[in-house]
Amino acid sequence: MNFSAHLYKYDFLKVASEVAKNQGEDIFLVGGFVRDLILERDCNEMDFLIVGNGIRFAEEFARKVGIREIVVYKNFGTAHFKLADMKLEFVGARKESYNRNSRNPIVETGSLNDDLDRRDFTINALALSLNSKSFGELIDKFDGQTDIEKKIIRTPIDSNRTFDDDPLRILRAFRFASQLNFQVDESIISAARTMAERLKIVSQERITDEFMKILASPKPSIGLKLLYESGVMKIIFPEIDNLAGVDQRKDFHHKDVFYHTCKVVDNTSAVSENVWLRFAALVHDIAKPHTKRFVEGIGWTFHGHEELGARMMKQIFERMKLPLNKLDYVEKLVRLHLRPIALVDEEVTDSAIRRLIVSADEDLDDLITLCRADITSKNLSKVSRYLENYEIVMQKVKDVRQKDHLRAFQSPVRGDEIMRVCNIPPSKLVGEIKKAIEEAILDGKIENNYEEAYNYFLKIKDEFLKKK
Repeated sequence: MNFSAHLYKYDFLKVASEVAKNQGEDIFLVGGFVRDLILERDCNEMDFLIVGNGIRFAEEFARKVGIREIVVYKNFGTAHFKLADMKLEFVGARKESYNRNSRNPIVETGSLNDDLDRRDFTINALALSLNSKSFGELIDKFDGQTDIEKKIIRTPIDSNRTFDDDPLRILRAFRFASQLNFQVDESIISAARTMAERLKIVSQERITDEFMKILASPKPSIGLKLLYESGVMKIIFPEIDNLAGVDQRKDFHHKDVFYHTCKVVDNTSAVSENVWLRFAALVHDIAKPHTKRFVEGIGWTFHGHEELGARMMKQIFERMKLPLNKLDYVEKLVRLHLRPIALVDEEVTDSAIRRLIVSADEDLDDLITLCRADITSKNLSKVSRYLENYEIVMQKVKDVRQKDHLRAFQSPVRGDEIMRVCNIPPSKLVGEIKKAIEEAILDGKIENNYEEAYNYFLKIKDEFLKKK
């Protein structure tokens, strides 16, 4: 590959080269940009390695290209700013050593070789020279270009030492495998098994960030299976690890619950980039190990796993430090993921359809996406039949929606009006009356409009007021 031709597309790199020459320093592009250039992937971030003072270089370079404000982290010796559509980061070359009780390294000024030695994987230990005498020359100390061509992830040094120094690199290895569709060298798997317990020194935020990047990758099952097969899943997400080996009824699913779940996540990822819908797919059967029962003539059953699974979410969100504003969404999809298929029967009432619409609310389409993804049978005719069933449900939903105007459903008679007519203060009783009106609409006793709802309210209010 002619790297110089690619680099000349960015005029500001010539400026960077001149600044380095004027300051008597060497400069290189390193890491992900170089890797993605070889892979011919788009990349909007550049990491500059300065054999010298990275912050001083960044300040002078910014001045030359007309950038007035840069972000500087003196404790880490880094600086960054945005130029055109690219995020640029600058750091001085360094070497690192580690204390076993922390993943925070002891940092010293180093050479280019020192800096490449500390890199996590060979595919990230590449450097492109921006120096005038060697512009565009690739420095590939660990044969990372060959690993990229072979689509394999290896560590530059012994994997056990790499992960012992920084256990988070275990998750990064599996994340890159999932993002790039690469194989992981067996030495990494072996070291991950040995070093999995070391992940306990890593902050939960860092672990969760890497885990969610695996879920956001094109085929998350690659990373999920590596986490399970290396024993790491048991450390970072034991509830998912527990799904392995939980057999399902052989007339319905062809995999145990873990491998079935991996397929559901991949199916979801094929049609949606919504990482929280993918997370819901990951945890939709999370309570099956707790609800597993064998029934003669039927086989293994998992009654109530959807409700128990939904109730497990809060503790999981808190432990993993996931954003609580996504909790209701995930709980809802887990709780309702069996509901649509139960509504296929021609005799299902409009009331049952209304309750599904109201329960799922604005997330109904995501719920149906999850339900479709949950069909993982190898029997194509069975898959086709189930998909047709969901189309039947959605047509019923469409018909009821058009007839009942149920989007953003709530009682047409508001709480303040109930309090005024009944001469009562804000109380639980107001909510009970509103709920009764809503139930009447859902049951089809009255239409979803103000007039019928108000008349129904007048009819039932005295019965509730007697309870005061």
